[in-house]
Formats: sequence, structure tokens, C-alpha cells
Amino acid sequence: MSDTPRLHRRGLLLGAAAVTGGSVLGTLPPTPRAARAATGGHTPRIHTRADWAARPPKAPATVLAKAPDHIVVHHTASENSTDYSLEHAFGLSRAIQNFHMDDNGWDDTGQQLTISRGGFLMEGRNRSLEAIAARQHVMGAQTLGHNDHTIGIENEGTYLTETPTKRLWLKLAVTCAWLCETYDLDPFEAIVGHRDYVATACPGDRLYEMLPALRVMVAGIMELTTSPGRELHTPRRGPFPVPRTRFDHGPAAAPGER
Repeated sequence: MSDTPRLHRRGLLLGAAAVTGGSVLGTLPPTPRAARAATGGHTPRIHTRADWAARPPKAPATVLAKAPDHIVVHHTASENSTDYSLEHAFGLSRAIQNFHMDDNGWDDTGQQLTISRGGFLMEGRNRSLEAIAARQHVMGAQTLGHNDHTIGIENEGTYLTETPTKRLWLKLAVTCAWLCETYDLDPFEAIVGHRDYVATACPGDRLYEMLPALRVMVAGIMELTTSPGRELHTPRRGPFPVPRTRFDHGPAAAPGER
């Protein structure tokens, strides 16, 4: 964490959760209250690996006895499906796992969490939920050179020119709030895009432009108060390499990270 003063709890943050990046959000719900009402509170519903019938990993994930300090927002670099069903979400998780294990040669799914366009949140890498519950960190394979201190959220779709669905956006906000509360993170410092670390278009220009609004919305869900317009990140502008294949969202793991 930086030397920036910690945020303080005091009731809901500004009613203008879309002040930053409001034009990007369009018709998405503008307030933290809307996010909480639509998603049922701070702790999101999470579908486990058993729910989506994950394959056994090649090796158990490594759990580090420390908390991650950043939440990395990704897009899956797959089609923007209009199938918003739970069955589709489970199929997405299986497809990502198959690609990561069979094509990339990794031990398991690379990211810790996945959100479908229908707004379903799923456990990714094995032991992720166990580690979060213990306020520890599962080593993933999702951000090259930074897997030992970042937790990754894959958001279904490709957001170079399109914006995510309302359901995905709301679940992403509540999921980030849950992680920030669990790990005692400042959302204005902690929530970043994949391109903030490596040369990649991920999470897409449109979703990346929405990250300032996401940080404000997460702070509101957490009932934090801070100065309006606070933003600690200098946006990284491209051009960046675009996805070459389905599920290619850029550099994710070093040779020893599987």
C-alpha cells in the first residue's frame, strides 16, 4: 500500500458512483445502492469448482501465507456471448480450464475467479476460495511477473470496443468489494487492469476506461468515504497487442509458473 491515507467507513459514498467515467457506463446502474440491491449484499454468490465440474489439477495450487495487494481485472478474450445461463457459465469455466491445462500446459485454471456475462461468479484455480477465506493467496497464472501478489478476475467477453453486460458489471463490483474487505485493501489503489503490469490490450479499452468508475462504485459498496474524483492510477494507453486466439489475454505466466 502507498502512503495515501486509509479510507474511513461512514455510510454510503456519494450518490454519483458514475461521476468518474459516467459517460462510459451508459445505462448501467449508477449507484452503489443499486449494486448491493441487485447482488444481495457484500458477499457474492460463488460457484465452486465442484459446481462446474472442474478437472482435477495436475498439482495442488501453492498457497502463500500472505494477502494479495492488487486485484487484476481481465477479459477472457472470447466471444461476447448472449447466453447468460448458469449452464453456459459452467461451460465457460471448463473451456478456460481445458485451454489453460491442455494448450498452455499449466497445472490448472490460471485465474482465481471468473465472472460470466450472465453475472455468475465461479472459483477458478484450485484452493482459491480456501485461501481467500484464510486471507491468504493462491499463486495463479494470470499476470506475468506479478502472480505472487495479485489476484485475477476473468470477465467473460472481449471489451476492446464493447462494454460488459449489466449483470457482469454488478457482479464485478461486488466481487471487488468483497475482496477489498477481506484483504483490507483500498479500492483506489488495489483495483488495476492487466495492462497496468504488462503489454496487453486486456481488459480491453472499453472495460479499462470503466475502471475509475469501478473503484468509486466499490468504495461505495464498502461504505467508504473519500474525496470525490480521487484516482491514483495513470492510465496506460496503447497501442497494445490484441488477442491472437480465444482466451489469449496477454502475458500471464513465466516458464516456472504453471
